[in-house]
Amino acid sequence: MAYVRKDAGTLTAGEKRRFVNALLEVKRRGEYDEFVRMHVAYYASDGERGLRTAHMAPSFLPWHRRFLLDLEEALRRVDDSVTLPYWDWTRDRKATSAPWTADLLGGNGRRSDHQVMTGPFAYREGNWTLKVGVTEGEFLTRDLGRRRAPIDLPAKSDLEWALKESAYDVAPWDSTVTRGFRNRLEGWGTGRGSASWRNHNRVHRWVGGVMLSAASVNDPVFWLHHAFVDLQWHRWQRRHRGARYLPATAPGSGDAQHGRIVARRERLPPWDVTPAELEDVGRIYRYA
Repeated sequence: MAYVRKDAGTLTAGEKRRFVNALLEVKRRGEYDEFVRMHVAYYASDGERGLRTAHMAPSFLPWHRRFLLDLEEALRRVDDSVTLPYWDWTRDRKATSAPWTADLLGGNGRRSDHQVMTGPFAYREGNWTLKVGVTEGEFLTRDLGRRRAPIDLPAKSDLEWALKESAYDVAPWDSTVTRGFRNRLEGWGTGRGSASWRNHNRVHRWVGGVMLSAASVNDPVFWLHHAFVDLQWHRWQRRHRGARYLPATAPGSGDAQHGRIVARRERLPPWDVTPAELEDVGRIYRYA
């Protein structure tokens, strides 16, 4: 039977406690840091050579879907009642609302160095030392809303702009495309400044701190954010019945994207699974 992923704002005190405890146990076992390493390893941009899977590519959505499932499986090995909650950032838009509470993810970082001082993932609690990252910092950092140059979270209208797009993705299948659901949701925009960050990307910018780097997995909000992004893919599929992951076939040898992106029925590294096999996971989980 499929299990249920719930809105973080609806979790009971017991559900929050079990989720936090399972996450801390996965961290204690050393498994969590492997997830950080994987995300760093597969974070590749347009400018890099070779295959792109996790970002700036059509496989952004199936790659993170499989990534979330791996973490969820690790959590459920600790406590099989636990599932990943999602953060609806179109509704819970304040630094004091869900999920930024002391009994879930803790709050904002302090002004001096952005170190998170509250909640179960605060460095001073002794259970959440950062061991993998692009800097030497050992503590979790956040700058919710960016104090020095404030930005807002994406609104419902921003998501609607992405959801109404009928094509999953379009050539050249990278961060420069202005059409296609995938990049409208992933959020690589044109121009400069905060206006160029849309949806998924804008949320990373709004949270700030470690969420700005390839090691963004170090902040547990990464999973709640991406669960909500995954929910949008599900909603897009329901709206555009029959629409599928694109490209259906790999770009030819004369194409600049040859060997750089994953087609619908090609293997999606590092797993032995294809995007096509990840399009329907209703037998595994559903969203409340």
